[in-house]
Amino acid sequence: MQQRQTSIMIVDGSEVSRTIIARILKNEIENVNITSCSSAADALQRLGNWERFDLITTSLMLPDMDGLDLCTRIRSSERHHYTPVIVVSGDADSRLLREGFAAGVTDYFDKSSGYKAFVDFIKSFLQRNSGLVGKILYVEDSPTAAAITIRIMEKHGLKVVHVTHAEQALELLEGVANGWGSDDDGFDIIVTDFFLKGKLTGGDLLHAIRTRFHYSQQEMPVLVITVTDNQQKQAEVFHAGANDFVQKPIYEEIFIARIRSLLLIKQQFIALKHQTDEMSRLATTDSLTGVRSKRFLLDNGNKLLNKEANKPVSAMIMDIDHFKKINDQLGHLTGDHVLAGIGAQLNESFPDDMVVRFGGEEFSIIMTNITAAKAAEQAEKLRISIEQLNPANVGVTFSIGVACSNDHPDADITKLLSLADKALYTAKEHGRNRVYIATKQGPEALNAPQMSQ
Repeated sequence: MQQRQTSIMIVDGSEVSRTIIARILKNEIENVNITSCSSAADALQRLGNWERFDLITTSLMLPDMDGLDLCTRIRSSERHHYTPVIVVSGDADSRLLREGFAAGVTDYFDKSSGYKAFVDFIKSFLQRNSGLVGKILYVEDSPTAAAITIRIMEKHGLKVVHVTHAEQALELLEGVANGWGSDDDGFDIIVTDFFLKGKLTGGDLLHAIRTRFHYSQQEMPVLVITVTDNQQKQAEVFHAGANDFVQKPIYEEIFIARIRSLLLIKQQFIALKHQTDEMSRLATTDSLTGVRSKRFLLDNGNKLLNKEANKPVSAMIMDIDHFKKINDQLGHLTGDHVLAGIGAQLNESFPDDMVVRFGGEEFSIIMTNITAAKAAEQAEKLRISIEQLNPANVGVTFSIGVACSNDHPDADITKLLSLADKALYTAKEHGRNRVYIATKQGPEALNAPQMSQ
């Protein structure tokens, strides 16, 4: 889902209040723009300039206008008719409760709770009432209906991709599923007419979304537009996999409210997925070095190796020379600092590869689309960089073994690592601080630097 700057307008007659609130908001909310207004006239002038705001807060008592009257004026504007407005008051008096709804107040805050509480309230409000940000795949074969509906969605800041047939929509979804194009080619929700002309109807499109692409209603929410008020047909819409529906002719406020609720579902899905992915990453990451764990390699190595797009795959195994001496002479805490420094260096040097702590002082890197010769070059560059690294002010060197799937086409990931491991031990036997390659004929040296002490 796309991200953009959150724009907030603060209307308050007190310069001190405006300054404090703006400072705390900027410190606690990422990518936020604050517009401060000292009066209702100042606020209305800014709103009249067609600036877009995601949230407006106003004091109930302003120097030139009542806060509820300002809210009524905001609601009468085309651009900010739906913008949330929070009224800040000393207490929720009966007038605010009685007249607030009619004036279009979204919520109110008791300012006696303090500035920090007010900022926390706004942060929570924004999480629950995020602005309309998203990319819509819109399927409609009527030019007239499409023109009206697209204008409504774009007016509210939505990005719309319009197609006229279900077949075209499926082609776009196929491209997203296969990773064609850029990251921006995905869609947040789908809006489709249920009765489409052509071989595939809106119902067929819904069925494909749920069964062919296996999108859940949370991963790809779908809003259906229908002309019927027949309850049996409406039930059919839900059975086909729709999240919700609206009837033609479209009533703007209902339509936008439905889209907003579906975008919130999508945002919650993305947040949960990110949380799950992060938990999975932490569970498969070595806590000391920050590289992947051996379990991650065993679970994912063969999948990576067998994917045609990744071939050839090269495995690199490296071992810190004389690491036991570091632990014995300088202590295990220093040894841990050395391992942590090397892990950081490996992650920085190989950001797109699978970097793994294989065990103890041994690391492994699985590289895709790389021959044995190129992998050996990378290994040599790594050997030199580690020699110059001095993690925790300790001089260390690497012995490295390399094996490539081109030379060993029948090897699975375990066998490929075993071949790299044999090359590694050959490097150690011949003096350490060097690279050996597991060729078809056996381990062969890439270099013969000065023996590590």
